[in-house]
Amino acid sequence: MKAFGKCLEEQYPCDLATMARLHSDPAYPRPQLQRSQWTSLNGTWKFTYDDEGHYTRPDEIFVWNQYIQVPFAPESIQSGIHDLGFHPNCWYEREFEVVPEGDRVLLHFGAVDYRARVWVNGQFMIDHEGGHTPFSMDITSVLSASGQQTVTVWAEDDPHDLAKPRGKQDWQREPHSIWYPRTSGIWQTVWLERVPQTYIDRLKWTPHFERWEIGFEAFVAGQPQAEMQLKVRLTAGNQLLVNDTYEVLNDEIHRRIALSDPGIDDYRNELLWSPEKPTLIDAQIQLWCQGQLVDEVTSYTAMRTVSIQRDRFMLNGQPYYLRLVLDQGYWEETLMTPPNDEALRRDIELTKQMGFNGVRKHQKIEDPRFLYWADVLGLMVWEEMPSAYRFTPKAVKRLMKEWTEVIERDASHPCVVVWVPFNESWGVPDLTATPAHRHCVQALYHLTKTLDPTRPVIGNDGWESTATDILAIHDYDTKPHSLAKRYGPEVKLSDLFDRQRPGGRVLTLDGHPHQGQPIMLTEFGGIAYTQPEEFAHTWGYARSSNVSEFQLQYTALLQTVNRVEIFSGFCYTQLTDTFQEANGLLYVDRTPKFPIEAIASATLGRGNAEADQTMLLESVKVAWSQMENVFSDALKAGRSEPHPIQPIPHCGGDHRP
Repeated sequence: MKAFGKCLEEQYPCDLATMARLHSDPAYPRPQLQRSQWTSLNGTWKFTYDDEGHYTRPDEIFVWNQYIQVPFAPESIQSGIHDLGFHPNCWYEREFEVVPEGDRVLLHFGAVDYRARVWVNGQFMIDHEGGHTPFSMDITSVLSASGQQTVTVWAEDDPHDLAKPRGKQDWQREPHSIWYPRTSGIWQTVWLERVPQTYIDRLKWTPHFERWEIGFEAFVAGQPQAEMQLKVRLTAGNQLLVNDTYEVLNDEIHRRIALSDPGIDDYRNELLWSPEKPTLIDAQIQLWCQGQLVDEVTSYTAMRTVSIQRDRFMLNGQPYYLRLVLDQGYWEETLMTPPNDEALRRDIELTKQMGFNGVRKHQKIEDPRFLYWADVLGLMVWEEMPSAYRFTPKAVKRLMKEWTEVIERDASHPCVVVWVPFNESWGVPDLTATPAHRHCVQALYHLTKTLDPTRPVIGNDGWESTATDILAIHDYDTKPHSLAKRYGPEVKLSDLFDRQRPGGRVLTLDGHPHQGQPIMLTEFGGIAYTQPEEFAHTWGYARSSNVSEFQLQYTALLQTVNRVEIFSGFCYTQLTDTFQEANGLLYVDRTPKFPIEAIASATLGRGNAEADQTMLLESVKVAWSQMENVFSDALKAGRSEPHPIQPIPHCGGDHRP
């Protein structure tokens, strides 16, 4: 893959410990709890569809008529199947070798969409529901002494079920509008791990910047033992921060680890995590039982705090302006699964090189390896729950269960700075009229704040806000002068919330007025540029006819948004072209559409001389004047529609499954 701009190590200097991470083994699937003994089961598996649901056990399958490359979904090219049809059931099987040695063997699945049932050597092991979260099982008791083992997976994923969290996965056969190919079955890493009879099962880190402490929780599983202790060693580079020992009570530890506070900001700043200086604290955790070392894992954390203070987002106690880009996390040949670990790292590098300090992961719970690289390289992440689209008791239960698992999986990552349970009222389409829909958003907001009180939460990103720490606005009007007029200094906030309806929706619901929270433009832009021969098959909220025009439009739009004083941040749509959506700053192969240095300059709002700026805006006005008839009616309602070459409705306001 061609490199663009300076390499990240040159742009963002880091210490030797971070440099070692950049070039270390990239494959470990659970970055914040690592052991030395593990084996990936990715690769070739036997595979078959069962559209009629005839099979309920592995011994009923006599013919496996295909092979698949795990962890790629069967809809993807890289899987070797590439079948975009409707298949509610699929089965996987593979042999592997592991010899019982007196310890325990755990089998892990990163994610299987949507429901997974697993057998090992014909013995049923687990039934897990939820397409975006990991699950594990202890398979020690069913292992064959010969060392030859077989694992079988039944993945059930009804393509027409809109009452399950599914994100951008289309319910039609061919991707349409803002919906993309489905991802069925296994789509994240499958792996084995050897652990002792008593082992460290889970860790949680919670930094407390104000007290210069790090919250530490550990959970022990397996054979109960007496007199257990955990030894915790924390280092930052070559500096020893902590070397403590704690008694394990009831198989758990809950401690606040106080660091030696230097008391002066210059010294403190050396230990703080930020996109500009992503310092990580390495952790070595040892489990001792009756004086014997039983288990040992490595992890990491960071000293980083995020909060809201009046109308500003705060990072480490200081106001911090957010420049985010919408990242949907799709690849052309592998769909939601990255082609490899390097692809995740490269996306983060490109994002930073384009001047952004964060991403809004849109309608996807990303692979933990992405969060690892975001931690290491310094990129803030808004984590958003994939939506269900029907409002039913079953849908609500599914959403709450899976969202709880998401928070548990990712709460220790310093890069995650905001939680987003709902987007654009998807799954709760009648917020203005139905109390139950409003209560659902409020319940998820308060549940999230209960599970993690350390991060801001946006109850419903885009509009129709009832419970939120950030007032998030989606506005796809691509005319800079219109945005400047709508959000400029002459506009009263009361008028903005009472009268403006970007996307045709009110920003706040009656009884839930804006209460001084930060205001951010969290979806805007969406300007499409692609090769002329692809115009008929792609779309955007506006369209550029050539690269120069695209650069002018993006630059003018970003200069305007950067100058809007009421905004505490923004999120541009979007990082890459994604199937029929050609509104990325990067093509689908991650090639920038115009020089990456120019993208970064525009993202940061760095204007030219006043005369050049005036000429730039006039050029954009001329380019758009030919489309005035397309936009005029839409702008009266405070929104914009896509270019007429490929007309489709707005991504949330008017289009509901």
